[in-house]
Amino acid sequence: MDPVLATSPETTHRSGDTPGFDRLDRRILSALQAEGRITNLQLAEQIGLSPTATAERVKRLTREGFILGYSARLDPRKIALGLLVFVEVKLDRTTAETFDVFSDAVRRAPEVMECHMVAGGFDYLVKARVADMTAYRRFLADVLLSMPGVRETHTYAVMEEVKGDGLLPI
Repeated sequence: MDPVLATSPETTHRSGDTPGFDRLDRRILSALQAEGRITNLQLAEQIGLSPTATAERVKRLTREGFILGYSARLDPRKIALGLLVFVEVKLDRTTAETFDVFSDAVRRAPEVMECHMVAGGFDYLVKARVADMTAYRRFLADVLLSMPGVRETHTYAVMEEVKGDGLLPI
């Protein structure tokens, strides 16, 4: 069964959506996610609303927390961060205090792009960027393994990024 439920020509909701979040909001978010520097006029033309109505919707989507901010996507090779690694991290204890201390340490590590607590055979999955394997070895020894509570790690170096745009399926 299709999770999309049409309630009127102006509103299309998926089950679990926030009330008042419609297909035009989805189109706005999709367009902004693909090109954050699009002008309000271009956005309005793309989604078929007036510039004023479009600007008001973008303000509301920002105010309601759908839009968290804007940033530029950079070419990591051009800024000497060509190696992408994923690291499974297993902690020595699984207590709230251990999780909090590890999380705080990860937030302070600039090499870490993402860190997710996961269910399964390890505790965290860390995504990090460094210059090369030598830099990764330093990061592993000096940063990751020195974080409180780390018992074991398993590293997966990325050989090729097949898809890395990070766009959410709206």
